[in-house]
Amino acid sequence: MTATQSIPNQLQDRVAQALCSLDALESAYETVTVGQLVSLRARTHGSATAIDIFERGERATYIEMDRRSNSYAHALRTFGVRKGDRIGVMLPNRIEFPILWFAFAKLGAAIIPINMRYTPREIEYILSDTQAKFAIVDESAWSAFSAMDPWPRDLAKERVILVGQPSDATAVTLDSLLKGVDDSPVDEDVRPDDLLNIQYTSGTTGFPKGCMLTHDYWGVASYAYAHMDYQPYERYLCWSPFFYGYAQVLLLRSYRQGGTLYVAQQLSSSRFINWLKMYRIEWCGIPQLIARQPIAPDDASTFLKQVAPYDHWSSDVARQFRERFGARSLGCYGMTEIGYGTQMTKDTEEMSESGSHGLRAPFRELRLVNEDGSPTPIGKVGELWVRGRAIFKGYWNKPDANAEFFEREWFKTGDLMRRDELGFHWLVGRKKDMIRRSSENIAAREVEAVIREIAEIADVAAVPVRDAKRGEEVKIYVELKEGVRRDDLPVERILQHARARLAVFKVPRYIAFTSALPRTVTSNKVLKRELMAVSDPLSGTYDSEEGRWR
Repeated sequence: MTATQSIPNQLQDRVAQALCSLDALESAYETVTVGQLVSLRARTHGSATAIDIFERGERATYIEMDRRSNSYAHALRTFGVRKGDRIGVMLPNRIEFPILWFAFAKLGAAIIPINMRYTPREIEYILSDTQAKFAIVDESAWSAFSAMDPWPRDLAKERVILVGQPSDATAVTLDSLLKGVDDSPVDEDVRPDDLLNIQYTSGTTGFPKGCMLTHDYWGVASYAYAHMDYQPYERYLCWSPFFYGYAQVLLLRSYRQGGTLYVAQQLSSSRFINWLKMYRIEWCGIPQLIARQPIAPDDASTFLKQVAPYDHWSSDVARQFRERFGARSLGCYGMTEIGYGTQMTKDTEEMSESGSHGLRAPFRELRLVNEDGSPTPIGKVGELWVRGRAIFKGYWNKPDANAEFFEREWFKTGDLMRRDELGFHWLVGRKKDMIRRSSENIAAREVEAVIREIAEIADVAAVPVRDAKRGEEVKIYVELKEGVRRDDLPVERILQHARARLAVFKVPRYIAFTSALPRTVTSNKVLKRELMAVSDPLSGTYDSEEGRWR
């Protein structure tokens, strides 16, 4: 056997070892609720710093997080929160967010994280959709929150709690609820299958859908993430908002290993590398925007041991990053609905620069399926279906979506992949009608539904446009009603309408007018592939960022 022939055989042996390691991890897993994990780590790592929100000067040890979440739980129970209640939470990256999440975990209540950039329309939709009985709102979001009209039917205004300084003298503050409350353990029968999050994620049906996530979901996801490379780390960096699932699972990964999670207020490309050096970060997820930055002379002085590509790096980006920082990247594939579906493991890290997202993750079974439902052959492209322990329990209050996206216990991800004979997976595209702008998922149909409200518009189509800085930008094609001229609808009125109803990252950057959108003959559906196939997608568009026609 030649040396070149032995390489695939060596990789095959390592894949077999990796799969054996996965089986061992699954066998060793001990079921735990989030509240139990918080209390356990307080006993084993009590005086160690659990979290450091460094730009706010807020930090807490493991024992402080346990005790403070007990106090929060007692205060919320006195306020009327009970097991099974749903609470909307609209907070930035401040220490109250993880403490409240842990308090809900101990009470058996469910958190509904709300994006801080949402408009009153979007906030009202989520609170009404979940029939939330309580809400906790940051002082900086109070004006948008209080501007909801109509007000959610199930949310009494006296059940809204303000975090920070009140601008409204009648508002109930979190600080006032905590006065005189003890930090004794919370007595509540919380089980792994109990709901902990209703986590909203963009979908293809026009508006976000709430993923029902249990304690077991978070237990399995954090366990899989913590054992991805078989070694613990002491210092993690989180730059993602806590209202996203990524930040929450990263917090629990750090908890499982007794590390310290350093939390930024938001992603900053100019400060990111300095954070790595200043806080001696050993592990973090890194967006491609950061990985592509020019090399600096002292890059090698970081303490990075391993990183995870936050979005889908190319092989060249992974290689350049390793050469720049001396740390390999272990990729994975996941989504809110399933947690992790694939992972690149330490056993097969030679594949880390192949562009692959790895082998199956713990507790996950994967299947690639053709349009007709038949299995996709090795090397061909099919839709990824996933099943396994503790994936989400379905979309809240969306029976039609559940029927569409589930085939018995199999969840249809809508993502297109190919698989090789060893079990490595490569993401090749999205079946879903999504636009991904600066790591934000935007449902094209939500943008279209809002723009379509304008009386002069007959129809609209939102499509992605490639962008070097943000990955993709939102472009809309506007078809006017018969008899309406372009001068009758200035682009600024379209943008004003969008800005009042959509989070800023969803507002279209590019606007183009068309006499008629291309459609199929049989179903009259818009042919977006034709709109996206134009040679110069910016020609004839209004650029809202530059304030000019191109």
